[in-house]
This record gives sequence, C-alpha cells and structure tokens, in this order.
Amino acid sequence: MPTDDPKRPRILLIDEIDKSDIDLPNDLLHLFEDGEFEIPEIVRMAEELKQAQKSVQVRTAYTEADEDQFVATQTGRFRCGAFPFVILTSNGERDFPPAFLRRCLRLNMGEPKSERLKKIVEAHLGEDLDNKAKVTESEALIKQFVERSKNGDLATDQLLNAIYFVTRERVRDLKSKDDLVKQLMKYLSSTEDA
Repeated sequence: MPTDDPKRPRILLIDEIDKSDIDLPNDLLHLFEDGEFEIPEIVRMAEELKQAQKSVQVRTAYTEADEDQFVATQTGRFRCGAFPFVILTSNGERDFPPAFLRRCLRLNMGEPKSERLKKIVEAHLGEDLDNKAKVTESEALIKQFVERSKNGDLATDQLLNAIYFVTRERVRDLKSKDDLVKQLMKYLSSTEDA
C-alpha cells in the first residue's frame, strides 16, 4: 500500500523558468486551467494502441515498489487528482505572458541585508569560522560586500566564496587577500575580463 495518497496535491519546483523553453509558461497555463496534460509521443500512438488493445506504462512520482509506481495509458492524457502546488523561480531575464502572470502570486526577493548575510554565511561556513579572527574577517567582508552592492549587481555566492578563500589562511599577505577579494567580488555586469 503506498504511503502517499494520489489525491493529495504534489509540490513541483521549476527553478529558473526564465531559462526554460519559450513555450513552457503557456504549456503550464494549459495544465493549470485544464488540470491535465498529455505526452505528445503517446497521443500520436493513441489510435494504434486502442486498435491493438495495448497500453503504455508511464512511471509516476511514486518510489514505493508497488503497482502505483507506473500507470497505464492508451491516450497519453493524464488528469491530476489534485492540483499541484507549483513554485517557480526566475532571475528576471525575460518577460512572461500576462495570462500566465495573472495566475501567479509573485514574491520579489530583495537583496539580503547585513544581518541576513551573516546568517547565510553562518549556515554555509559556520564550522569553518572557528576563531575570532576568522569571524572578524568574515564580518569585514560582509560589510564590504554590502557597500559594493550599492554600486552594482553582486551575488551572495560571491561573498561566500570570498569568505571561504580568505579565511583558509593560505593567502598570507594583505595585498594578496585584497586582490583575491577584488577578483571574487566583481560586478555581475562587469566586462573587465572580456
């Protein structure tokens, strides 16, 4: 017996939808409105399958070793028992159709402030910041990152990389550390190395 009820909604994460196929938002609209989708390759075979009284086995999201791991279809159309909760992320690199956006609850994530950045650094590198000197260095880099962010786009992973490498104690002198930080915290729109 599966532990998951197929009538309960699923959660679907689509990361960076702005980098997806141009038709994906409109394809999702059909899924949201109709509560069903089709697999075109099976739909094209539907008449043959029906005449031969055969079906195609399609893998489901279930991982239990039971009958519900696959579902048989002759038509290639699948209807959901409950609408999924869909989370989409976007870097804002392209616009989406208004009809698609009307069906979305949008949340714009602002740039993290110093306190949030400290928590992010702690979550990722906490065990590496094992002494007061490393913590002080980390806090100085967070402050520098926040200041630089006012003049251009930077990503949080650039800060994490800078803290990681600078606190490794492999960079001996201050000039080398400053040069390393400059390289790691280049503005995302920078063409310095182009």
